[in-house]
Amino acid sequence: MLYLHLLLVFFPLFNFIYIWGIDLVCGRLEAIRLVAYSYIIIIFLGFILMWRVIGLGIFSYITWCYWIRSGLFIVYWGFIFDSLSVSMLFMVIFISGCVHFYSLDYMKLDPSVLRFISYLSLFTFFMFILVTADNFIQLFLGWEGIGVCSYLLISFWNTRIQASKASLKALIINRIGDFGFICGVVFIFYFFRTIDFCTVFVLVPYFSEITFLLLGYTTYILDIVCLFLFIGSIGKSAQIGLHTWLPAAMEGPTPVSALIHAATLVTAGVFLVIRCSPLFEFSPYILFIILIVGGVTAFFSATIAVTQDDVKRVIAFSTCSQLGYMIFICGLSGYSLSLFHLINHAFFKALLFLGAGSVIHSILGDQDLRKFGSLVKVIPCTYIMLLVGFFALAGLPFLSGFYSKDIILELAYSKYTLDGFFSYWLGIIAAYLTAFYSFRVLYFTFWSKVNSFKYFIQNIHELPIIMFFALFLLFLGSLFSGFLLQDGYLGLGNIFWGNSIFILDFYSVGLDFEFLPLFIKLIPLIFSLSGILLAMVWNLIIDFLWNYLYNTQKFIFNFIFGWNVIWKNSSLVYFVLNVEIYRFFNYEWYFDTVYNYYIGYIVLEHSYESFYKLLDKGIFEYIGPQGLNLFIIYFSKQLSNKQIGYIYHLSCLMILNFCLLFCLILFL
Repeated sequence: MLYLHLLLVFFPLFNFIYIWGIDLVCGRLEAIRLVAYSYIIIIFLGFILMWRVIGLGIFSYITWCYWIRSGLFIVYWGFIFDSLSVSMLFMVIFISGCVHFYSLDYMKLDPSVLRFISYLSLFTFFMFILVTADNFIQLFLGWEGIGVCSYLLISFWNTRIQASKASLKALIINRIGDFGFICGVVFIFYFFRTIDFCTVFVLVPYFSEITFLLLGYTTYILDIVCLFLFIGSIGKSAQIGLHTWLPAAMEGPTPVSALIHAATLVTAGVFLVIRCSPLFEFSPYILFIILIVGGVTAFFSATIAVTQDDVKRVIAFSTCSQLGYMIFICGLSGYSLSLFHLINHAFFKALLFLGAGSVIHSILGDQDLRKFGSLVKVIPCTYIMLLVGFFALAGLPFLSGFYSKDIILELAYSKYTLDGFFSYWLGIIAAYLTAFYSFRVLYFTFWSKVNSFKYFIQNIHELPIIMFFALFLLFLGSLFSGFLLQDGYLGLGNIFWGNSIFILDFYSVGLDFEFLPLFIKLIPLIFSLSGILLAMVWNLIIDFLWNYLYNTQKFIFNFIFGWNVIWKNSSLVYFVLNVEIYRFFNYEWYFDTVYNYYIGYIVLEHSYESFYKLLDKGIFEYIGPQGLNLFIIYFSKQLSNKQIGYIYHLSCLMILNFCLLFCLILFL
């Protein structure tokens, strides 16, 4: 049975190797079909593993063989199959399988589809390595593997400049987080003398009060370790500050967006925090930072999504916002609740991306919301699935997002602390904005008037059967995952997690959130319904003004102030309120501007002046090739000038050379 576990982990790697050889025998379409259908076997193996771990309670710890051995630094190939890793593993299997099936028709006309499917399989393999690793080095292997594969997938259409730029952006920004992760692992080995999860987690209580001197300040060991690990999590999970790569990743094919944003790459950072819960529980200062960073990320990403017109960017920023929920509840020690929301989010977010890809595919690749409209009449099945996906994203009752998001907010409120209230209200405002932009997308895509040329909409059609099958599976997950998993994942006295998640008694989730007043429990729902109502009314009014009134903005201000003179004198108010606020959100709080023009440009300019011109093309060039070349030319010219052709000069040189050679032979 243990070999069955390893077969499941390495099956995607076999697919990757298989793809590059089968094209020579079977052809392109047969190869991708075989690989996609092989995920039926992987899902079947995943069900068996789920039954062993969850149904029978049999956790497996496999130590395979040596990987690295150098003194005290010993790394094995080891795998953990506990409730945490198996839950993540099955979710990755399910989402990856749906993406593979969806790609059969979505990418079948692309000449490089075989390379695309091979990258998907390799990506899945490294994700399996990450979630089943039993030590930090093996986890880091999977961590870096999915980073490299994401670079390959985002730049899959590498002839597009924006795709190449987006892939480099993702790679570079993630290196910042990876550096923090490496530093955290180095500190762990330095203090604990091991990098195995089991050993480190057992020793953590003995190091909770130990301090050391860092840059002249006395600090706790665990605070430093957890801080660096959380920096790694920020990079992968696109928290505020290192989030800019995530919307740029939309330049890749839509199946890539679904795979990266739903269940794999972006959730790796959340998984790291949950896996390292024994470390973070003994570091209250870092838990406070996690809480604040997650709450701010949930809020600020929602404000950006409201102003975006690219349908994929709207869904991408909604991913950032939902990741903020997952992170900030980890700051309140709700690790199981974070994973519960992670799994629910994976279903409806993959459904949204693949459904949006179907719309984009049908409308000849256009992603601008303002060019859609009335598509409910031609693609009703896709409409129903996207409707359920956005309902779940908005947290409406009895869908998957409702069960996890509302409990997250209730738990934040029931802590009765200042930081808990801070994150609670940021989460409430984010839920309000989430409902607003969700129904804004639905309105522009399906309910508004047609706003595109006949050429773009005349060939719109419903999904092919294989793409529909992949969406239908995600549709079922978005409907029932929250209801089916709630009792197993949450609740006091729950033995489901075993020793895979650790919570101190001081931080343990109590019963307070179960006995909150009904009004407090209804606040998230009230805000979500208010956001939906505002989106409907707002878009109807804007649609009316756009279609029936000229110079809309001037009309509104004339109507409000009553006099044209006041309109002329209120230009500053108009500029600040109506332009700058929208621009601030639409330009993503100017993060890219600051990074590009005030950090990147200055660094590149100084690097050009200091390192390139002064050192590389200056000192090094003068000392090295150019200087050596000039010296040889000068010496050759001087030597050539000495060759004047007189016999006595030549005779003298011959005698001197003979004497020099004789001395060398004599002394050597």
